[in-house]
Amino acid sequence: MADNNDINRLWEELEQITSGCHKCPLGSTRTNCVLGCGDRKADIMFVGEAPGENEDLSGIPFVGRAGKLLDKYFEAVGIERDSVYICNILKCRPPQNRDPLPAEEEACIGYLRQQVRLVRPKIIACLGRVSGMKLIDPNLRITKDHGKWVKKGDFWVTVVYHPSYLLRPNAGAREQMLTDMKSIKSKLDELRSEN
Repeated sequence: MADNNDINRLWEELEQITSGCHKCPLGSTRTNCVLGCGDRKADIMFVGEAPGENEDLSGIPFVGRAGKLLDKYFEAVGIERDSVYICNILKCRPPQNRDPLPAEEEACIGYLRQQVRLVRPKIIACLGRVSGMKLIDPNLRITKDHGKWVKKGDFWVTVVYHPSYLLRPNAGAREQMLTDMKSIKSKLDELRSEN
């Protein structure tokens, strides 16, 4: 296990590399690279698909309307936003917030893997179908698979609805999201009690 100085240096290197990244065309259209935010020693890592307009402008993930809704779910189940780490598969915003292209995901996935290695969470919660398909199963169906748990290596992984989807008129999905977030909190409590 690396000491704190080594880990801090690795984070600095990752920030430097991603901020200058041009592995795909999105590097030349971004305002800011959006690496991630939160507790870098978090037990839970939430992974979305890509930054939106507000995130591109601020350099921080999930700060727009979807992020504010996510905060309400955190609050509802007793998870502090500052106690989790939040990031996306892509570090740059796709035009018009379209879904990431496979080549863009491949260009960025190494950065996400490095984030996972540095944070070492107990739980990875995929926010939405795109993240779930990339990290859990390419055939994932969000309406069928949300809230299910999968063990991948050292991590417990689940997928929940993306908060931007919940901003649409979809009351049933909002209730399902609350149930899934309660499940994440329960899994966290269970894993912490095992240590």
